Amino acid sequence: MPNLAPVPELYVSYESAQKLKVEAGDLPSWDLTPRQICDLELLMNGGFNPLKGFLNEEDYNGVVENMRLADGSLWPMPITLDVSQAFADSLEPGQDIALRDQEGVILAIMSVTDSWTPNKAREAEKVFGADDLAHPAVNYLHHEAGPVYLGGPVTGIQPPMHYDFRGRRDTPNELRAHFRKLGWRRVVAFQTRNPLHRAHQELTFRAAKEAQANLLIHPIVGMTKPGDVDHFTRVRCYEAVLDKYPAATTSMSLLSLAMRMAGPREAVWHGLIRGNHGVTHFIVGRDHAGPGKNSAGEDFYGPYDAQELYKAHEAEIGVEMVPFKHMVYVQERAQYEPADEIEEGVTVLNISGTELRRRLAEGLEIPEWFSFPEVVAELRKTRPPRAQQGFTVFLTGLSGSGKSTIANALMVKLMEMGGRPVTLLDGDVVRKHLSSELGFSKEHRDINIRRIGYVASEITKNGGIAICAPIAPYTATRRAVREMIEAYGAFCEVHVATSLEECEKRDRKGLYKLAREGKIKEFTGISDPYEVPETPELVLDTEGVDVDNCAHQVLLKLEQMGLVAG
Repeated sequence: MPNLAPVPELYVSYESAQKLKVEAGDLPSWDLTPRQICDLELLMNGGFNPLKGFLNEEDYNGVVENMRLADGSLWPMPITLDVSQAFADSLEPGQDIALRDQEGVILAIMSVTDSWTPNKAREAEKVFGADDLAHPAVNYLHHEAGPVYLGGPVTGIQPPMHYDFRGRRDTPNELRAHFRKLGWRRVVAFQTRNPLHRAHQELTFRAAKEAQANLLIHPIVGMTKPGDVDHFTRVRCYEAVLDKYPAATTSMSLLSLAMRMAGPREAVWHGLIRGNHGVTHFIVGRDHAGPGKNSAGEDFYGPYDAQELYKAHEAEIGVEMVPFKHMVYVQERAQYEPADEIEEGVTVLNISGTELRRRLAEGLEIPEWFSFPEVVAELRKTRPPRAQQGFTVFLTGLSGSGKSTIANALMVKLMEMGGRPVTLLDGDVVRKHLSSELGFSKEHRDINIRRIGYVASEITKNGGIAICAPIAPYTATRRAVREMIEAYGAFCEVHVATSLEECEKRDRKGLYKLAREGKIKEFTGISDPYEVPETPELVLDTEGVDVDNCAHQVLLKLEQMGLVAG
């Protein structure tokens, strides 16, 4: 059986690895980002077979333009090593570099054959369908990824270390050996980045039955979409559901993949990766790996785009597609059935993802027909009702707009209500304790705001309330902070929209006067831009309004968001 023969890996033998590790100590080294670590792991263990390393320029161009490597093989996703300009400039062509994890452990050696500056707008357009920052991977491409790509083959020394769920992680060859041992010839894989509810269980049962295959539940625990349920909670949810499946025909394994949410191309990519893991069939869902809405508020991809692209390349992928049926609960028959097979006149019950999040947020009942009580219990542990969760209020506006004064009043009001610790991260205090070495250049101001965001995210994660009041003039930085915090709780952006004239009139610290005289360089509003927030949760106009009223408006907004009990 071709699906059970071993797949090539990029690791050297244990003895060679020990030797290489010593030699690699003298090489220039690159500390990998979390996403690069996920990519490297799947390169080394054969999950990204036929790739032998990070794409060179010729392969990259082929993949971006027509989903093919230079040799013609199907491959839809650019797997690139993005680095800083300074690091790229320090390398000679043909040089070996050591790839290290975030602790500094050497995982692999890469022989750099290519170094180039990609056209990121073109990559976004071709791979993700649009150069639109509402797409998390496009935002990553422009704001997180380095400007230069390095290509070249990789020699694997050791896999990245995972301390969690170690018994549930399998390399492609470990899975193939497992299927060989069990005598499984046909295996259908189910891809998921969400907790499994009853509809998913029905769907996977049916898919396995239709394909007359065994079932591999193959959830992604690398990187998914900002705001997704964290993988620890999800794996606990999967383990709670596993008992509901027949043990003899079902297996579960975790996949360390960094998803790109690229819809149709992602589906083809997932199929190729699953083929490397010894799977014969793959369930492709409606809007498979879609990132949600674009900037115009429409879905990035059509509901069946992924299935169509997959179908067109199915023979080459070598893994048969099992189309996902949308399952709904029929009240009269007390069972799940495919939505397109239901006659008129019956009562169909359905809870959307949004509705589920609302019920969790408000501590409302989640019926047993929708999800298993064990799964709901796990979700409630991680996602208590919103009025008990941590959150961040982020006030942004010009210098002198009244941010700090409103933040102070808001802090007192929240402390009066009690129940959660409140921390004020005010500009001057942060400058003293966290950022005393920073100046006021654009780069330093960005670092300062990211530090504030980081501290606020830790406070939010631990159930507290953070109130931040920096100027925060740049949209991209505010978005980065929002993503950092929304991983753990709610983010309420408040634009204190006091006009420049009014701020200059107040000029409490005399800063505007100095800026006008050219004594302060790069002053927001005078010599440096303030990018007005486009969709803050709240806009406050402070002219002629007292501070107490402003703070109260924020409080009402928090109540409306369900973050403080009414």
